[in-house]
Amino acid sequence: MNIVGNRTLKSALEDKARRFPAKTFVLFEDRTGHVERYTYDAFDRRVNQVAHALLKLGLARGDTFNLHLRNSPEFLFGWFAAAKTGTVMVPTHPDSTPDEMEYILNHSEAKVSFVQGSSAAAVLACRARCPRLQEVVATREGPVEGARALAELVERQPADPPEVSLGPLDEVAMMYTSGTTSKPKGVLITHANYLHGGEIMSKAMRVGPEDRHLIVLPFFHAGAHIHAFVPSLLAGASAAVMEGFSASRFWDQAIAYGATLAALFAAPVRMLLNQPDRPHYRQHRLRLVTYAQNVTPEEFEAWHARFGVRLMQLWGMTESMSLPLINPLDLPAKPLSMGMPTLGAELKIVDDGGQEVPPGAVGELVLRGVPGVSLMKGYFKNPEATADAMRGEWLYTGDLARMDEEGYFYFVDRKKDIIKRAGENVAAGEVEAVLKQHQAVADAAVIGVPDPVRDEAIKALVILREGRRATAEELIEWCRPRLSKFKVPEIVEFRETFPRTSVGKIQKHLLRGSKP
Repeated sequence: MNIVGNRTLKSALEDKARRFPAKTFVLFEDRTGHVERYTYDAFDRRVNQVAHALLKLGLARGDTFNLHLRNSPEFLFGWFAAAKTGTVMVPTHPDSTPDEMEYILNHSEAKVSFVQGSSAAAVLACRARCPRLQEVVATREGPVEGARALAELVERQPADPPEVSLGPLDEVAMMYTSGTTSKPKGVLITHANYLHGGEIMSKAMRVGPEDRHLIVLPFFHAGAHIHAFVPSLLAGASAAVMEGFSASRFWDQAIAYGATLAALFAAPVRMLLNQPDRPHYRQHRLRLVTYAQNVTPEEFEAWHARFGVRLMQLWGMTESMSLPLINPLDLPAKPLSMGMPTLGAELKIVDDGGQEVPPGAVGELVLRGVPGVSLMKGYFKNPEATADAMRGEWLYTGDLARMDEEGYFYFVDRKKDIIKRAGENVAAGEVEAVLKQHQAVADAAVIGVPDPVRDEAIKALVILREGRRATAEELIEWCRPRLSKFKVPEIVEFRETFPRTSVGKIQKHLLRGSKP
């Protein structure tokens, strides 16, 4: 037995609705500022109605459906309705193209897609090419031509839960990887995955019933689920959910809703630091902000000086769900570190032969766990990729990292992001970090390009800070004293933007095939 026991997301929600029926659970603010409020009991009853609507649409245990929505109560109702019916929800980025949606809808075998006015076009455009897709259901932003209205489906449904037998290892979600290196893969996530990860996170943040989590991360990404929403549910806390992230409104929202916790990524952290300073921002009640992906030590210090709230870096991936690395609250902060292993987590750094390497050496980060509990259940319809990632009890992450003498782990690069130059391995992330230390550089992406003599040449793509100037030659010279000779870029190109995933990761496979 493990910390999940025999619980499910269904039983977790129903427990809180039974014990704290009148307590506020979810506050939702849309982009216009309109606010909706749900108690635990009201939220649970609405989930039950949506669950019955799923069954009425013809979905049965094991069937998949798509949530093509921005943050909204309807997304949450759909997610937890899956947890009450044995069906599997497949969230997608609402700005996806028709081609992207065609791939995911067909690969996931989704029978129903839930859309809103601003996200409907891509699904409707590819609907004829998705033979398994039986219904498109519109949730908000007015009627959508060619789609049924969710409100009409839910209106007369009972508010009691449907009678469906469920277990902790049943699947709830299929979340597609961000696709930074290849076609997205569908990661199968169980009730136990959510509860295991939520328990780890709630303990690491010390979430209590009086906490309120400000959620600005998108629900179509696993981070908002495990970093924020499930820990709030398990602790009997509340969540203030925003339709999207706004750098100009973040602090006002934190103050208005009395938030004590928030979850971000490195890119939003930098966006907030780039906002004009406002003295009233210090009126917030936030005690902790978690984030993933590195910020520089200078940005880390600037954040604490300006905003006065602890930043806590963590590391996880959709395949791990359980957030195995978190910077401990009671130990000195190491701004560039992903953290130390959380309770029950076992990680190591290995070489290409699978042998553990000593502290300080770079290798692949691998994680020991139980499929369907602390690791994903597997990739949908992709046994080859599952076998490649999960070897026995170990998940091979594809992340290159190192561990220091105290047991803190540091991200180096994606394994597939290593540039092979004249027999030397160059980590793109190391070169990017040096470039970003230049005062004119806002962001950088380093890739390998074919070279007839040295296998690959190093090419740096750079976005300059507003109002700053730099030449390619200047940036190359900047790198020379700071990097080994074989790591210095030969080519520098300037860009206005980078293609990114939903959480801000640069899509280098698109950069390799793009032109300035």
